[in-house]
Amino acid sequence: MAKMWAGRTSGDIDNIADDFNSSIRFDSRMYREDITGSMAHAAMLGAKNIITPAEADTLIDGLQGILDDLSSGALQIDPTSEDIHMFVEQKLTERLGDVGKKLHTARSRNDQVALDLRMYLRGQIEEISGLVRELLTALADKAEAHKTTIMPGYTHLQRAQPITFGHHLMAYAMMLLRDLDRLADCNDRMDSCPIGCCALAGTTYNTDRKFEAKQLGFSKIALNSLDGVSDRDFCLELLSALSILMMHLSRFSEELILWSSWEFKFVEISDSYTTGSSIMPQKKNPDMVELVRGKTGRVYGDLMAMLTMLKGIPLAYNKDMQEDKEAIFDACDTVKMCLSVFAPMISTMTVRTGNMRRAAQEGFINATDLADYLVRKGMPFRTAYKISGQIVSKCITEGYVLETLPLADYKSFSEEFAADVYKAIDLQTCVKKRISAGGPSQKSVESQITYVRSKLK
Repeated sequence: MAKMWAGRTSGDIDNIADDFNSSIRFDSRMYREDITGSMAHAAMLGAKNIITPAEADTLIDGLQGILDDLSSGALQIDPTSEDIHMFVEQKLTERLGDVGKKLHTARSRNDQVALDLRMYLRGQIEEISGLVRELLTALADKAEAHKTTIMPGYTHLQRAQPITFGHHLMAYAMMLLRDLDRLADCNDRMDSCPIGCCALAGTTYNTDRKFEAKQLGFSKIALNSLDGVSDRDFCLELLSALSILMMHLSRFSEELILWSSWEFKFVEISDSYTTGSSIMPQKKNPDMVELVRGKTGRVYGDLMAMLTMLKGIPLAYNKDMQEDKEAIFDACDTVKMCLSVFAPMISTMTVRTGNMRRAAQEGFINATDLADYLVRKGMPFRTAYKISGQIVSKCITEGYVLETLPLADYKSFSEEFAADVYKAIDLQTCVKKRISAGGPSQKSVESQITYVRSKLK
């Protein structure tokens, strides 16, 4: 079939080269955006009398018919078409004749694809943001249920100080709130309409770019036509935001993998989100979170592919830029898939509170509180620190934890110790006394949950 751009060349392209050049297999997902953008363009052409109002109405009706037929399945996208833009225009011309050929007046595929991609990605940001909110809701609900559940906090993967499981979950909630902010920032900077920039240098027709922008929900237009068609910063920014989001999910996944192991047994992931072994009947594998961890590298790869593709191309449009779509589409699809699994997995996860508390006790994570006890008695912190370390060493040697070491042994290190030391180093007390803003006390965790819920409104 002769190409619609035939003229300077014959339009007869080698079959292998034609397939290599084609993007219909992945850009066809933008058919709604392409047709919606074309309807706004036809309306503008008619309003400015570049074509007659009657012709504009005919084009809009024809485009609506194609959209309806694609949506219902009455019309199938032709996989041999070069891209979605050519497919729609070709179908329109088949149905309307010469009037259909007027649609492409005062635009190029360069600004057309830039418009379609921005419109499509705005929708993707909305979907992804909605899934992040679902995960935040699941975290807030689970944190509410475990705002007093003692667990060890870690540094260097070593038990460090007592916190609550609710406090730990809220740390991830804060990360996800920042992810929402980044997605919103991406959306703001995507709010610039490139249609009317044409191939690179605008047009000689008296167009109204602001009319089209408003019709399509943009608040402003691209102010430089070269930049309008060659800008893919919005793709890079979204890929960067998605990479950071996936990094957060991957860190969480790593902890869930550790926590669900027999060595920790802090949580048990629902059977709905685990698999078994083909040979070892006792196994319950956290495959879903492992896949999230693995797919993080895939999204990073999409970002690096886009950065590398763009780094050396001169202004304005180059065919290299066709590579933008597969990377950004893959990243969006991957992130949505991971988030869709993550929220219900958190909601259905069983928390082993007894194991968490035992790990907290056996890890001597109240040793700092023991030192603070002596400091409040007037002892310099460094002296108190050394004595506390010596007491921990004795407990390890003799099989005690701080809560079970006899008072006589405490007094052998310092006469400052009294019976009230046991209350001071009780794990619940240790957490309750951490009254600084953002800490693990029940009041603080409740405040964090309230903040997250308020942001979700």
